[in-house]
Amino acid sequence: MTTTTAELDALADAAAAAAPVWREADAATRASWLRAAADALDAHIDELVAIADEETRLGETRLRGEVGRTTGQLRLFATAVEEGSYLELTVDDADPSAVPPRPELRRTLTGVGPVAVFSASNFPFAFSVAGGDTASALAAGNPVIVKAHSGHPRLSQRTAAVVAEALTSAGAPEGSLGLVEGREAGNALVQHPLIQAAGFTGSVGGGRALFDLASGRPDPIPFYGELGSVNPVVITAAALAARGEVLAEGLVASFTLGVGQFCTKPGVVFVPADAGFEQLVAAAVAGAKGGALLTDRITAGFPEGIAHLEADPSVAIIARGEDGIGAQPVVLTTDAASVAARPETLLEECFGPVTLLVRYSSDDELLAALRAVPGSLTGTIHSEAGDDVNAVLAVLERKVGRVLFAGWPTGVAVTWSQHHGGPWPATTSLHTSVGVTAVRRFLRPVVFQDAPAHLLPPQLRDEELARLPHRRNGVLRVP
Repeated sequence: MTTTTAELDALADAAAAAAPVWREADAATRASWLRAAADALDAHIDELVAIADEETRLGETRLRGEVGRTTGQLRLFATAVEEGSYLELTVDDADPSAVPPRPELRRTLTGVGPVAVFSASNFPFAFSVAGGDTASALAAGNPVIVKAHSGHPRLSQRTAAVVAEALTSAGAPEGSLGLVEGREAGNALVQHPLIQAAGFTGSVGGGRALFDLASGRPDPIPFYGELGSVNPVVITAAALAARGEVLAEGLVASFTLGVGQFCTKPGVVFVPADAGFEQLVAAAVAGAKGGALLTDRITAGFPEGIAHLEADPSVAIIARGEDGIGAQPVVLTTDAASVAARPETLLEECFGPVTLLVRYSSDDELLAALRAVPGSLTGTIHSEAGDDVNAVLAVLERKVGRVLFAGWPTGVAVTWSQHHGGPWPATTSLHTSVGVTAVRRFLRPVVFQDAPAHLLPPQLRDEELARLPHRRNGVLRVP
């Protein structure tokens, strides 16, 4: 099914008409709309999970947990709307004695207008129709038009219907949430003159194409894409000596989680040479099961990605998981010198249950290879108290958006402080797509100079500022 041009225009017109209502709604009202959407998803969980399992084969347990994450996101954003600090309210009082004289300036953030959201295949709830991009755009005061993912079309349609009905029943305007389907409709959506920003989670190729369309408009719009990530892991010799078997088991559990289809999968793991870690991982992966991948395109791409890596003369397959239906877990090895010499080959993301162990023989060799790693969402260091990992940390801080010192990156808490982003190709921007500050993507600043109080947005009037976090004349004030 493909959305026609006329249907897209009608959805965009409705979203544009709804935008002022969302933008001007007070915090309590907007928060109530977000909670209504969350309540509706919870009420329809049995129906939605059944559809999702048929289309994605991710399993009921995983999908129920993902619905909980999705509704939790909506409720967290509702709380953030009520709390108010996301508006970054700032006031400078007039000062005629300043040089030059200073007028009164009052600054706030406001919704950009209708937002396009592109669903991801691997999280059919949390990164799809009612996922984090949609929740943060709505929280910012913007209607949303979602491009459904072809991997779960029926789920997309039903989720959109449930959420749209919940929003309008709670008092939100018609046009608050729309849905389009088909590649051509997605391209047209990001180019539609009424769309003011776009959020995307998917492949580098698909994201780059949409990014170029958004940038090439007569009126370019911001495009917030989460694209590709190899999520480097560094294991020190001391850590391996202290808990090698535990690390091997943890790595296997992480890179096979969700059949290796998490954007935070540890795809490249730097390990001390000749320390026996390859054997430990091979033993741990022997009993690991694969499974069906999400789409035909991903299924076809997985063996192609393995073959691409294996074609490099430095690469060898050292272990495979259990045979069965779908993708079989695979562990490959190479060396740090090869990675530093041919990163365009060895550090290309392969979506599915595969990881690449990279042997290093010295700190200099490790750092040279790490510097070749492309921008990623996460970087992980497994070390012991006596290890000096400052040089490794310095490299990772420049490469990733989240640095872990324990555990594994497959797991992204939805919190106020979370950052899910990183340098290109992890994302096209410096913003996060998970956590409260994701709302910042869909806001723009407006300053009012010497404005009469009755013409100011309510949140900038003194009586409202008294109860909201704000900065006045450089001093942070928290009620």
